[in-house]
Amino acid sequence: MSSMLIAESGSTKTDWCLLRKGKKLVYFKTSGINPYLQSEEDIMDLLQNELPWDASIHKIDSLAYYGAGAGNKDKQLEVKRVLSKFFSIKKVDVQSDMIAAARALCGDKKGVVCILGTGSNSCYYNGKTIKEQKASLGYIVGDEGSGNYMGKRVLQYYAYNTFDTELKMVFEQYFGADISAILHKLYREPFPNRYLATLVRLLVENRGHYMVENIIEDCLNDFFHHHILKYRQSWNLPLYFTGAVAYEFQDVIAALCNQYELQIGKIEKSPIEGLLKYHKRTL
Repeated sequence: MSSMLIAESGSTKTDWCLLRKGKKLVYFKTSGINPYLQSEEDIMDLLQNELPWDASIHKIDSLAYYGAGAGNKDKQLEVKRVLSKFFSIKKVDVQSDMIAAARALCGDKKGVVCILGTGSNSCYYNGKTIKEQKASLGYIVGDEGSGNYMGKRVLQYYAYNTFDTELKMVFEQYFGADISAILHKLYREPFPNRYLATLVRLLVENRGHYMVENIIEDCLNDFFHHHILKYRQSWNLPLYFTGAVAYEFQDVIAALCNQYELQIGKIEKSPIEGLLKYHKRTL
């Protein structure tokens, strides 16, 4: 009986789904995995503490893992070592989250694929492989349009006293007024990118305020400018988006596509369902 475990991981969360003969059997969710931010020991601890896996019940023949930070061979090998050890299997395929998005959203069609979640990324996919991909510089100097990118802008608007009284009070209600405590989370605690992304709550829950709309549009426009518009294929192929930020602010993405005269393919919150369809064909 052929069975495969499929995992799709961003920097914040990981979806795990077991397929057996093309049928979805069990589904789990854990924290995100990123080999740039976590050691092999950290990843193993996460799996042991968060994944309720019983190998005697959930036997698998193979594992297809897609994850943030798994775009180069060294990081893929790090993740593969941990997964092979934890699940006690040899057949483990580790690919990037960009491949996950492309396979899930495009299938066997061509398109420009974009990830807008805690972080951001993009590529041109020819229906089989990624043929072109812009540099992804991470949360410190890149990730335009992402949750952590927008979170930085929210924090700057508050700390630099740019917000009006209404939004300043909202910020303090949600996140507190102690800048020192916020800076401690950013510079002394793990996963500052995840923390920054939590600040997007202010944008989600205060739509319609002109400052909120300006931040959302400016941040997404930065992603269009630095990434989407750099692909010549963007002008004649559909654009595909996945990630919580893309899903939440799809109205702004649609408006920007209209402004630049670009075609939207689809926008999905997560690629996991598309990945299940992709892999069902092989089981």
